[in-house]
Amino acid sequence: MIAVIKTGGKQYKVSPGDKLKVEKLDKKEGDEITFDEVLLFQDKDKVEVGKPLLKGYKVSAKILKQDKAKKITILKYKPKTRQKTKMGHRQPYTEVEILKILSPAA
Repeated sequence: MIAVIKTGGKQYKVSPGDKLKVEKLDKKEGDEITFDEVLLFQDKDKVEVGKPLLKGYKVSAKILKQDKAKKITILKYKPKTRQKTKMGHRQPYTEVEILKILSPAA
């Protein structure tokens, strides 16, 4: 069983038991969340594609942790004025585990 969900402006291919990192969600660790924006659903030979979303399909997940990604360093340099700027950034994310994919027939 496979589904494609949309969250945080990105699309993810998920199946039950998968762990993935998505854009930060405003929930606590241990909470359950449902993703309503399902774009595609596949179960064995049956494939359904939404235009753009499928109605009645939901994906339930459990939030494992809220964290920040590894730090990246940004360097800017303007040669003639010898101007240097150094910045760092850590993108926040939420790690979720997909529990089940709910279809309207189930």
